Amino acid sequence: MGCVQSQSNGQTAKDKGAASVIGDNNGQGGASAVQLDPRLPLNARQKYSMLASWKGISRALEPTGVYMFIKLFEEHKELLSLFTKFHQLTTRDQQASSEELAEHASSVMNTLDESIRSLDNVDTFLLYLHQVGQSHYKVAGFQKEYFWKIRNPFLEAVKMTLGDRYTENIENIYKVSINLVIETLVEGYEKAQQQQRQESTSS
Repeated sequence: MGCVQSQSNGQTAKDKGAASVIGDNNGQGGASAVQLDPRLPLNARQKYSMLASWKGISRALEPTGVYMFIKLFEEHKELLSLFTKFHQLTTRDQQASSEELAEHASSVMNTLDESIRSLDNVDTFLLYLHQVGQSHYKVAGFQKEYFWKIRNPFLEAVKMTLGDRYTENIENIYKVSINLVIETLVEGYEKAQQQQRQESTSS
């Protein structure tokens, strides 16, 4: 949740390329060229690689999440004020040893875990993340742009956990995937925002 990124600039040309590279090395079609759902910016081979790689993350959700939040607060110290349970943790060591931060980090990573595991059913994936996005509309002081601030810390944390397994190909697939996750969260937030406006207008 680097700088605030919008949906238009959150995905670089390199990221988009990761979603568009299909087929075998000889240009033939095959399983890698199958587009499972037009709403999913991954082909069959990329989705398989994502889910296989994610198993390494799912076995280390808490340490990955803690590292992600440490990186987030290094880049955006102002976001600490959103977290009443650990807003006073201003140093890396304090954050790394905080049970409260670890608990929240695990919760966020479990949300990501559930969403990524549901990539086989895009309707379920979208519905779940829309609900999560809607719930953040109720968080005092939270703005939808904050979702994008977790993007780079997430990628850094995944890189740390996967180590040598974090190849250029896997990196590109993770970039496409986290963009989709964040875009869907933002959509959910905006739905809640629109519903609130409609209720205010009709009352």
